[in-house]
Amino acid sequence: MNRRSLIGAVAAAVLLATTAAWAEVKVALDTPPDLEQAGSYVWAHTFVEELKKNGMAAKEFPRGSLGEEAEKLDQVSQGLLEVSMSDVKSAGKIDKLIFGVYLPYMFKDIAHLDRAMKDAGLLDEINARIKANGVRVLALTALGPPAGIFNTKKPVRTVADMADLRMRALDEFQIALFEAWGTTGTIVTWSEVPNALQTGVADGYINAVFVPLMFGHTDFIKYFTDARLAQSVRIAIASNDWYEGLSAKDRAIVDKAVATATRANREWLAEREKKMLADAKAAGIAIVELTPEAREEFVTRSRKIWTEGVLTPAQAKIWIDAADKTR
Repeated sequence: MNRRSLIGAVAAAVLLATTAAWAEVKVALDTPPDLEQAGSYVWAHTFVEELKKNGMAAKEFPRGSLGEEAEKLDQVSQGLLEVSMSDVKSAGKIDKLIFGVYLPYMFKDIAHLDRAMKDAGLLDEINARIKANGVRVLALTALGPPAGIFNTKKPVRTVADMADLRMRALDEFQIALFEAWGTTGTIVTWSEVPNALQTGVADGYINAVFVPLMFGHTDFIKYFTDARLAQSVRIAIASNDWYEGLSAKDRAIVDKAVATATRANREWLAEREKKMLADAKAAGIAIVELTPEAREEFVTRSRKIWTEGVLTPAQAKIWIDAADKTR
């Protein structure tokens, strides 16, 4: 049995032992428990504390203790794990519509994305598509400012500077984006990113500016281009069986906890965003600001994947219409 299989088996045994009657809401973390640096943890911790304050037992499980993303998704879909802080790809494996959150230069800011998700009905549409697989999205969790481009080799000031970089991709969506920029990508799990960067399997990645500091990548990540591509978010997913099996009273508690946690996450972002670039610079990462002309080329090339990338034209139109309606 390999390491991943062993972790999955142990996690499943732990979950089976603690699932009875959903006596305790288990929340699987995806970051270190750091309320200053980790927006995802701000959401998860606030959510857990709100549940407990209102009489529902809840517990945080450390990152990796219940397996990697694939194992957590399986556990949520089977009703073994109530809530997981997860990557967007987890829901995207069920239905690709959610990948629209990463359409580059679609949304002005996180508030615009929030309006599209709530007021234009995008969250309801996403959940209608994935709940048959036992999963629902509770919320988007902000990680930091809009994503930029990290790399180990050189300052990236134009699209042309990307040509000789091989980028770590989270998923096929990012592969399509890199191709639109005239470069290549390779899918690497997050746990393997340090090794990939050190061995040259990948030369960089897209993420929020604080990420190399949080995960100890500053020894090899040297440059950050503040491209402000798309909102840096992950998702809080829940077992749909668990959620729909709650009493009306408990579901109201959960819904209120989701709203409170999301508000705390956005307040954290508004405060923390101001400091993140300065922290990265202090850690030795050179910050590159794009000229208006260079930014426009990134915008033009990136928009090609709105309708020619991972999403079908019909799926892309759902996002485009929602963004226009809530702009």
